[in-house]
Amino acid sequence: MVSWMRGHDSSVTSISVHSSGRYAITTSSDTAQLWDLDTFQRKRKLNVRQSVGIQKVFFLPLSNTILSCFKDDSIFAWESDTLSCKYQLPCPEDGSKMHYNAFAITRDGRILAAGGKSCNVHLWCLDSKQLYRIIQLPATVRSVRQLEFLPDSFDGCSSQVLGVLSQDGIMRFINIHTCKLIFDIGTHDDGIVTSSISTNGRYIASIMENGSVNLYNVQVLTREINKPPPPLVKMVDLSKDKDSTVNKTSVSSEKVRISSGRTCRPWKSKDEIVKTRILRPETNPACENKENELPSGLNKPRMQALLKGFGEYPTKYRMFIWRSLLQLPENHAAFSSLIDKGTHSQYALLHQDYPIKSRKLLRVLQRTLSSLAHWSAIFGETKYLPLLAFPFVKLFQNNQLICFEVVATVLTNWCQHWFEYFPNPPINILGMIENVLVHHDKELVQHLVNHGVTAQIYAWPLLETLFSEVLTREEWLKLFDNVFSNHPSFLLMAVVAYVISSRSPLLYCNQKDDFEYFFHHRNNLDINNMIKEAYHLVDATPADIHPQRLITDFVPLTKGQYPIFNKYPKFIVDYQSQERERIRQEEMEYLRERQLTHEVETEALKRRVEDEAWYQQQKLLRGAEEQRRKLLKEEEDKLLHQRQRLAAVKRELKLKELQLLEAARRRFLKYQQEQRKMELKRLDDEIERKMSMRERETATVVQDVEIRQMELEAQRRFFEQKLAKEQEAVTQELKGELDTNRRKADLEEQMFWRLMENKDDLKDQKLLEESLAQADRLCLETELKIQALNKQKLDDVDRGKCYDKVVKLAEDVKEKEKELLDVIKDLETRKWADVSNRRAQLESEQHETSVLDNQRKCFLQTGMVQEVHPEDVLEDENDCFEKLCNLRLGSSERNSEQRKTEDQQRPGNVCLNDVSSSDSSAHFSLDRGRADLDLRERILINEVRDLRQKLASQARKHHPMARYPDTNWT
Repeated sequence: MVSWMRGHDSSVTSISVHSSGRYAITTSSDTAQLWDLDTFQRKRKLNVRQSVGIQKVFFLPLSNTILSCFKDDSIFAWESDTLSCKYQLPCPEDGSKMHYNAFAITRDGRILAAGGKSCNVHLWCLDSKQLYRIIQLPATVRSVRQLEFLPDSFDGCSSQVLGVLSQDGIMRFINIHTCKLIFDIGTHDDGIVTSSISTNGRYIASIMENGSVNLYNVQVLTREINKPPPPLVKMVDLSKDKDSTVNKTSVSSEKVRISSGRTCRPWKSKDEIVKTRILRPETNPACENKENELPSGLNKPRMQALLKGFGEYPTKYRMFIWRSLLQLPENHAAFSSLIDKGTHSQYALLHQDYPIKSRKLLRVLQRTLSSLAHWSAIFGETKYLPLLAFPFVKLFQNNQLICFEVVATVLTNWCQHWFEYFPNPPINILGMIENVLVHHDKELVQHLVNHGVTAQIYAWPLLETLFSEVLTREEWLKLFDNVFSNHPSFLLMAVVAYVISSRSPLLYCNQKDDFEYFFHHRNNLDINNMIKEAYHLVDATPADIHPQRLITDFVPLTKGQYPIFNKYPKFIVDYQSQERERIRQEEMEYLRERQLTHEVETEALKRRVEDEAWYQQQKLLRGAEEQRRKLLKEEEDKLLHQRQRLAAVKRELKLKELQLLEAARRRFLKYQQEQRKMELKRLDDEIERKMSMRERETATVVQDVEIRQMELEAQRRFFEQKLAKEQEAVTQELKGELDTNRRKADLEEQMFWRLMENKDDLKDQKLLEESLAQADRLCLETELKIQALNKQKLDDVDRGKCYDKVVKLAEDVKEKEKELLDVIKDLETRKWADVSNRRAQLESEQHETSVLDNQRKCFLQTGMVQEVHPEDVLEDENDCFEKLCNLRLGSSERNSEQRKTEDQQRPGNVCLNDVSSSDSSAHFSLDRGRADLDLRERILINEVRDLRQKLASQARKHHPMARYPDTNWT
């Protein structure tokens, strides 16, 4: 035991399993339960009132609908997924109670048969939800015990035969469309208790009242009924024919007795049903070679011999020969029933897709296609069916029955296995054609494969049109003379023969469009050679790839009723037909609603015209107003509820908005932080750039200072030479003045003595005193000049010594300058504008220096200033350069030591701007522009110091002066 499913309080009367095998429904008298067979758990339970019992609950085939039948004859349909009610079948109009207890459903789930305590069986159409037909059983039947549909392989799942087991133990099988009794089983003496029919509809197993089980063969039971009538057209057999002398035995076997009578069938009375009871299958008669026998004395070997001799059948007798070869049953009644169903909805607009000039031909084509669609649902969905049937319609347009049966015979025999992959082309048939073509012409197949041409391009266009697009009328007739005279696989060989016969033009094609055009239009082709090639392929093709091994022999249509054609995917066609039916029902419902709307409008107009209806209308309006008020109140309540829900939603949205704002604020803060980081990085880059610029400016200034030092060195040497010359000239001038003073003194002495000699006059005495005083003053001045000259000579000696020291210091300074250049190259550089200003200032200083030199010459010539030595000027320039170097390097201690040394080395030097000389009336300096330069340099260094203090942590790491730990930035 796999599982034990509990839940029913009373005995289970029926079990229905879903087509997927996943769900099952168990039914008892009080309840029905839905079970999940994967977990064996109960999903839902159907509860009903105690006064209404359940008869049966079961799944409909090919759908997800559950049908429930109750003891009050009500039938409901439920959706198996949601278990919601889909519809309810209406009760019969006569109001009679059937007390349903037996039900049966067709395999397509469209027809429901229900029977009970009555001699009637109700047939319900579940598509339209209406009572389809009522079948009245014989008067001896008082109640129905069991209903079973008899399936058939060719009925398209729409079973046409219904088995009815009544209380007398006899099971009658009735055609639900014609309401005729086909056969029955069981007797009054040995009645049937219950029966079961096999899925293929070939066997019936019945449990008899005596306890035995009988197995019935349905084919044997229906043999006599479905036996076709003899043909109406007879052919006289000529015994003197030449062929009769060849084989008399065969001639005697082909003779047919001339008789126009028909075989007697069981007569069926309208009042009484003839019972046919066949319990044992009849013995099979001797096997006869019926394949080569044709009605009215024609035989296929003789027709094939005639065809090979002349290549085609006579035009006058071609249609008769074709009808004989195809063995058409000429079922007038069955064809009339198909015609009576009218134009199929799929071909109602055939003239739009296929605009044929001849209205008669269009009408015949439309009727033929509609009949085929009513015969089998697949032909209502086949798109290429008009192309396939058109040649036969054009040939047999004067006889629609023959046209229909020819097309039906072609579809059932020469179109075998075409619909197994519907709606796609028959891949299996195309595969057979490709295998045969590969065996006989590999080069051509390789050429087609290289250009992407498959069998769907070179074979399927020929098959779906039956060569009507590529052949003329005469060629097509000649081809189908051979097709109808041979095995159904000959059509596939003809396709291969057509491709091989067109080998030359196909090998020249190299575009896929060219191949498609070739197989959809007529070409220059010898039909006789193609037919010969087809016969050659039939004989030369190996058995393992021969299509004949999969395609069955020719089977003519049955007499009386056309066979069921169901060799296609039924679920696809059924789905499409259901969709069309649904659309049609919706259109009908729409038309019905529109008609109702129109009637309502008409009634409203009439009511407005009548005076008495006005009061009724007012009453209705008042009632409608009250109803509207109620609806309005309900709507207000709903609106209030919706507003509350909306407020809750708004609160949630507000919270989400705040969360989003918080996230946005965080993203903005993060963005600001990143922006500040980027700004700091940009400032760092700017500082590095300015530092590099300042280094370059500093290097430029150092170069300018070196050039200035060289210029000063040249001026110093020039001033030394010039001062030496001027000193020599002053010495000569002083010597001349001394000589002049001596001569004046001698003259004065002579005059003194002369005056002493002449003391007569007082005025002369006063003049003499004044002359003496002047002489004394001149003597003092001469002595002072002599002392100054001696002092100057001493100073020259000391200055020479200092000059030697200065030269040594200059050499040391040059060495330090080299080191300074390496350091200054790493320092910050100034702006190019400051450099240009400094150059202009240096040029102005040079100009002022030259002006001062000229003024100094003038003052020296006038004797108003003391003598200026070039050594003093050189020392001042070197002192200024040393100060600049000390300022750059920041070594204050070294600067103080150098200053002390210079003060000791030059104790008595005199500069142009020295104010110690009391005799000088004016003071001049060559260093006035350099003071401005030093002031600006200090201001710039202070600005750099402030900037570096802000970024001290980064500047100390990356600054070039970090290599000098003893350097102080000031």
